[in-house]
Amino acid sequence: MSDSRTREISGASTDLLRTLSELDGYDQLLTMRAHGVRAPILQTLKIELTELARGQVVFEGSPDRSVYNPIGTVHGGYAATLLDSACGIAVHSKLRIGQSYTTLELKVSFHRALTQESGPMRAEGRVISMGSRAAFAEATLTDGEGRLCASATSTLLIYENLVKPKAETIEQ
Repeated sequence: MSDSRTREISGASTDLLRTLSELDGYDQLLTMRAHGVRAPILQTLKIELTELARGQVVFEGSPDRSVYNPIGTVHGGYAATLLDSACGIAVHSKLRIGQSYTTLELKVSFHRALTQESGPMRAEGRVISMGSRAAFAEATLTDGEGRLCASATSTLLIYENLVKPKAETIEQ
């Protein structure tokens, strides 16, 4: 599609995606960062992966009025997206070659309302445990002053990836 509902994975050539499929999760993430490849949701919400280690990641983003709900605060989905990304990518960083994952469950607790004055948000995710079929991760979301705003736990399914990724577009 070529309308506004389609976003390209910026920088993702067929050769790069083929290379990614031959790497473990941590090296995939390092390679994607080196080539400026970001998932469309991260582009849309202006979220950045700022720290990466095996089993631990940090995402940062600054909410603006484009993510407000009708009652004048940041929509809970913004915080949930940061937390889900932190949990998921922490698990991604520990995948073996040929593995993939999907979130089975995400439990979010909201501790404090967010506004555009909350400052840069920091989502720290870490793997609690990981087996061959399931992983468990947790994440915290803090505001610009370091105050806890939300937290999450996540259960993720680990599976063998039988499909090779394509360098085309992703429909929203």
